[in-house]
Amino acid sequence: MLWEDKAILFSILLVYSSSQVLASDEIQEDGQCAELNNTRWQEYRQQRVRVEVQYLLLTRRNPDCAQKFDQDFVGKPTSYFNTSRPTKVIIHGFSALGRKPSWVTDLAQALLGAQDANVVVVDWIYGASFAYNLVVENYKEVALQISVLVNQLQQKHGCRLESFHLIGVSLGAHVAGFVGTLFEGKIGRITGLDPAGPMFKGADTSDRLDPTDALFVDAIHTDSDHFGISIPVGHVDFFLNGGMDQTGCARSRFASMYGYVICDHMRALHVYMSALNGTCQLTGIPCASYEDFLKGSCVDCGVFKGRCPAIGLQENSGIATSPIPEQQKVFLLTTSSAPFCAHHILLTLEVSPLDKSAEVEVMLSQGTEHHFRLKTEATVYRTVLAHPVTLCQIDSIRLRNTGARLYRQGDVHVKSVCVSELPLRRLVRLQQAGFLAFSAVRWTETMSHLLLSAGYANNAGHIRLVDCFLFQVLPRKRKISLIFV
Repeated sequence: MLWEDKAILFSILLVYSSSQVLASDEIQEDGQCAELNNTRWQEYRQQRVRVEVQYLLLTRRNPDCAQKFDQDFVGKPTSYFNTSRPTKVIIHGFSALGRKPSWVTDLAQALLGAQDANVVVVDWIYGASFAYNLVVENYKEVALQISVLVNQLQQKHGCRLESFHLIGVSLGAHVAGFVGTLFEGKIGRITGLDPAGPMFKGADTSDRLDPTDALFVDAIHTDSDHFGISIPVGHVDFFLNGGMDQTGCARSRFASMYGYVICDHMRALHVYMSALNGTCQLTGIPCASYEDFLKGSCVDCGVFKGRCPAIGLQENSGIATSPIPEQQKVFLLTTSSAPFCAHHILLTLEVSPLDKSAEVEVMLSQGTEHHFRLKTEATVYRTVLAHPVTLCQIDSIRLRNTGARLYRQGDVHVKSVCVSELPLRRLVRLQQAGFLAFSAVRWTETMSHLLLSAGYANNAGHIRLVDCFLFQVLPRKRKISLIFV
């Protein structure tokens, strides 16, 4: 943005600052809980887009009963706002039906559970409903009003800009970005939860969320092929399951409206709340593309000096590099339901050269499976899988030849199977016990019987493998089985 434009915007900000966002006599002091607004189509038709904003305050002292809030309410005895604590600002996005977002309280409580903070909810439902194109045209007006509040809290009450963390959902992410633009990137942090894509994919950086909007910007992408934006917009961008088609979301048009239309889009919010609740650490691995990530081409976080970024409230997502890289894509896999925790298991299968193509099903213990399509020109195959347990809890691997009988390879010579957990901090190498005697093992229907007679398997047909290694040394040895079917 040109300096002339910034000067104009700052002048507008000063004009807004001369008036109150909400009149102080409207702030409830009777102990009743403040509520988010709803709007109706009839009201919209009468007034068109009405950019009216109210603010609700939640803290650990009132996690279930919001207070209406403005800067004049800060110093009153009934206010729970604490200027010495960080402030989280939640900004919702577009509402097609004018209904208040049902997830706000859950997100606020997750934030309060993770950190003692002021949580300010921005309610702009009147200007965020029904006609998306008009909402987009007016989102900067909302950002200006939020900027007035932030400016007053800074100037009159000593709140530091670095203490503000704006969390925008969908279109709310770009609202947060424009607030950051008005403060020339001095806001502490902005988190975008699947930032909106329609009408923003080709927008200038001054009109959408980008890394210059705050000292640190992170974003979670879950629906980049529909309602979310497909390009990186932060310092770190988490692309969950490639940023589209989330596991557990319906793919059929006959599913429920939520399941088919917005499940992917809202998954970013639900994963973020799970990360705040601390059930597990959801970390991503930097990579150029999702395809390269799934192929096992990216196995560590060297670009971040070994510290992989994590979703949540950790400072700078847990990375310690300086300066912080911008627009860094990181990828991670999740499970289909909360808490969405998954361990990234790199599975490598090596076979002898084939005369014909084949298909092999590999199933890890606890049910994770993958189908390898074996080709005549390749002998090593890799893939990254989402697994519910850690590496050293994998106690069996099942392989099965699943190719069609008419054209599949009759015998598959399995040379080795290797599993490791990403990022590469610990490694387990699985190799057939018979390798000391054979350069390759012939995989046939009588495999288990041959191994039994040779003494390489127990009565259950399990092949014993080498132990787990932690940095190639594991104090507590653990046997792992490879099962051929």
